[in-house]
Amino acid sequence: MNLAEKVREVPDWPQPGVSFKDVTPLLADPTSLSYAIEQLAAWGKEMRPDLVLGAEARGFILGAAIAREIGCGFIPARRPGKLPPETVSATYALEYGENALELHPNMIPAGARVLIHDDVLATGGTVEAIATKLVERLGGEVVGCCFLIELTFLNGRERLSDYDLHALIEY
Repeated sequence: MNLAEKVREVPDWPQPGVSFKDVTPLLADPTSLSYAIEQLAAWGKEMRPDLVLGAEARGFILGAAIAREIGCGFIPARRPGKLPPETVSATYALEYGENALELHPNMIPAGARVLIHDDVLATGGTVEAIATKLVERLGGEVVGCCFLIELTFLNGRERLSDYDLHALIEY
């Protein structure tokens, strides 16, 4: 199945020069949605995770479904102020700005095997921050990172060379 056919390109959004990859048409198609979840979960299951961590906001959409398919738990990494205290935070640079993610510190037990899911691998900053400033800081082990889309021209894979990575669509 060619999932890229279901991704809509939105030029100059959220700012000029950025070609946003809109996955909502893929998510709206039940066959494409099921296929994407099955493929990501099949790869992730090989990593034997205890938890799938999904990055807000679009990492939640497939992350929870991937966790269910694998048979493990799901943890949301949220934007600041979305979770009740106490939280740990990771700040990171985007290709067009800066952001942060938070999670509850007791959600990742020491030694937990964590699969990170986000919708797009761009520069790798989001996943690097999640891996080093959240998962590993709390004593978890990142066993892999999976994505719906990889923007290969932004070289995020190089930044995350210490981790096993998988993406279904490459641009």
